[in-house]
Amino acid sequence: MVTLLWFILIFGVVVIAHEFGHFLLAKANGIHVVEFSVGMGPNLISVKKGDTKYSLKLFPIGGACMFEGEDGLAEKEGEPGEGSFLKAPVWGRISTVVAGPFFNFLLAFVIAFIMVNMSDEIAIRDPVATQVVEGGGAAAAGLQDGDRILSLNGEKMCLYQEISLYMMASYRGGDLTVVYEREGKRHTATVTPQYDEASGIYMLGVANGEFIEPKGLQKLKYAWYEMRYSVKATYKSLGMLFTGRVSRQDVAGPVGIAVNVVGKTYEQAKDYGWKSVVLSMLNITLMLSVNLGILNLLPIPALDGGRLVFLLVEVVRGKPVPPEKEGMVHFVGMMFFMVLMVLIFFNDIINIFHH
Repeated sequence: MVTLLWFILIFGVVVIAHEFGHFLLAKANGIHVVEFSVGMGPNLISVKKGDTKYSLKLFPIGGACMFEGEDGLAEKEGEPGEGSFLKAPVWGRISTVVAGPFFNFLLAFVIAFIMVNMSDEIAIRDPVATQVVEGGGAAAAGLQDGDRILSLNGEKMCLYQEISLYMMASYRGGDLTVVYEREGKRHTATVTPQYDEASGIYMLGVANGEFIEPKGLQKLKYAWYEMRYSVKATYKSLGMLFTGRVSRQDVAGPVGIAVNVVGKTYEQAKDYGWKSVVLSMLNITLMLSVNLGILNLLPIPALDGGRLVFLLVEVVRGKPVPPEKEGMVHFVGMMFFMVLMVLIFFNDIINIFHH
């Protein structure tokens, strides 16, 4: 029951932030919001305020902000009215579509800031080699304890965990160009990472056991770093999924997230006190918010990114794609996602029993 409540709270916050972004910019651009809903399926509660219906639905796994005229649907009789999505200026529609993912990133930054302010609980580590592993690739290339890793093959490192993420998701073998700082001076080294049988990945050969506690405006900087890391982890994981480097067992839908992520994290954190539980749940919320923001920007029909493609085509050609044709494309996309949700549901069930 506690796991379910945390799951509903986390998903609710992430979904409301996303849909509220759409809602706010729709109102700012004079677009009539037909319905603002949280959840999917049958209505639990619905209230009509002004010309907008606000709904809470049974299944806490999504939400919607429906506009008049969107996809040629929910249109008032006759020509599109003044509040129609189709009547709004193209850049107003673009900002309304982009606002959902943007609010997810904004929520993620706020959560990261809260987490950084709990720095006595969160492990914030600079990309500093507090220990260069003897016999490792970094040691062979001349790196020393205390060197700050600035970049790996040109990719900037802001946090220590970004080094591990790079080695796991981006490293493809061969030599690695490492730019590092020692006593205020920049140096470049060519490192040959060594394969670690236990973890199954190549290791740079550096370790860090030194946590830092940001002060003052540093907290904003490290909040940005934490959110940036979540963004990088999400798009790199997507890349690994599309290239087959992530297996079916690593993919989770709402049920899998509730049981294998929220549930297990809660069980592990509760023994360390309420602060540890809150921090763990905030971290999951941050990751899910970033995930939702990035996934919705993918240029796939029925997602915000798919709608954005049509709007950018309109900007280029100077006139919109016929609404009925765009609506049909998004309808096909929606059917695809319905089938995908069923497959992910069964995958979650298999993974739960497998674990």
